[in-house]
Amino acid sequence: MASDLETLLEMGFDKAKAELAVKKSGGLQGALEWLETHQDKSYEEIVATSAEAANSEDDPHAEPEALKPGEEAHSLVCNECGKKFRSQAQAEFHASKTQHVDFAESTEEIAPLTEEEKKARLEELRQKLAEKRAGMSDQDKIDKKRNEEIRRKSTKETQDIKEDLKKKEQLKEAAAKRKEKQDEIDAKARIKAKIAADKEERRLRAEKEKAEREGRAAPVAAQPMPAPTKAGPVESKPASAYTEARLRLQTSAGNLQKTFPVTTTLFEIAAAVTQDTGTEVQSFTQNFPKKVFDAVDFGATLKELGLVPSASLIVK
Repeated sequence: MASDLETLLEMGFDKAKAELAVKKSGGLQGALEWLETHQDKSYEEIVATSAEAANSEDDPHAEPEALKPGEEAHSLVCNECGKKFRSQAQAEFHASKTQHVDFAESTEEIAPLTEEEKKARLEELRQKLAEKRAGMSDQDKIDKKRNEEIRRKSTKETQDIKEDLKKKEQLKEAAAKRKEKQDEIDAKARIKAKIAADKEERRLRAEKEKAEREGRAAPVAAQPMPAPTKAGPVESKPASAYTEARLRLQTSAGNLQKTFPVTTTLFEIAAAVTQDTGTEVQSFTQNFPKKVFDAVDFGATLKELGLVPSASLIVK
């Protein structure tokens, strides 16, 4: 069975440093830990440091001695943390990462890493990278979930706005159609009245001419009916003469008696009922004559819907 020293030599460690590691640690595991701790120091540095002070061999902040005349620098050392570098590029990279600025030249020539050391360093880097990726993955999940919540909330608000605009547009279109229909009815009524008046005027003119030819008195034009007296029956006012409408609203919370201007829309009536009862109104139903007023009719006024001077509506 190979000794600890032979095992260290087979792994590629320097013989002098391996002997010192076995001597100071007394075992293979301890020797490996000692070599890892002193991997950046040469054998001469370790011996010199041990001779000066027994407890100073692990001090990474010890400043290197200045170069003597004729000595050539083989590496760079950071006086702030004690790390050594083979090239100026490595020292500059270290400075950019740590913000260290105090560097000095060293005569120690840093040996290249062995295959085992390279594998160990590579495995350490892989583990750190895996941990970093795992942390980023967890953060990405949190960010993705938060972004999805924001997107859903934004989508719902956008849909609500679109539905509200669509509803208002439908009410506006329905009101425009009703107005167009009413204007057409009024125009036809005016034409009929004009035709009837022209016909009556021609009839009276023809009778007058006939009476003049026959030498008799011309017929008298029909007089408008006299206004009723106090003793006689009083005619009811037409719906167009009223300025207010009395409504009896049957809701699930009870009956409401309210008076509104005839220009009030069903949309405003529904809002008033919602404010009083706390329930949203979908439609109004009139039993006699049987009619159902839904969202399409909400833009119409009480006068346009024939709910003047009074009406009884079931709220749903």
